Amino acid sequence: MYPEHLLYTKDHEWVSVDGDIGTIGISKYAEQSLGDIVYVDVPKAGATVEVGKTLGSVESVKAVSDIYAPVSGEVTAVNEALATAPEKINEDPYELGWLAKIRLSAPDELKALMNATDYGKYIEGQ
Repeated sequence: MYPEHLLYTKDHEWVSVDGDIGTIGISKYAEQSLGDIVYVDVPKAGATVEVGKTLGSVESVKAVSDIYAPVSGEVTAVNEALATAPEKINEDPYELGWLAKIRLSAPDELKALMNATDYGKYIEGQ
């Protein structure tokens, strides 16, 4: 259920790493818990984010939820499509619904994240 190539946080964000760029988003579990997503707020390219700090927010018909940065670094790109079609997160949180790309400033932070198996076990315990 959770893509094997991704790393996950306890706050239900994921990161996919390609070189020194991490693409981040929210997990299927988070997307399903939120319900229909109606608005997404993420920082602009060039912003600096810090692991564990608020990166942005996702608003659904149920609530507004903060998104926490799974890694530290500089935002190099954001998913512009989400500005007019935030429901892409509901449709496909791992491909169409990615939130931002970050140039990693501290790659060692990745060691603190869970693999798909561990994340699945974590979800079962929720």
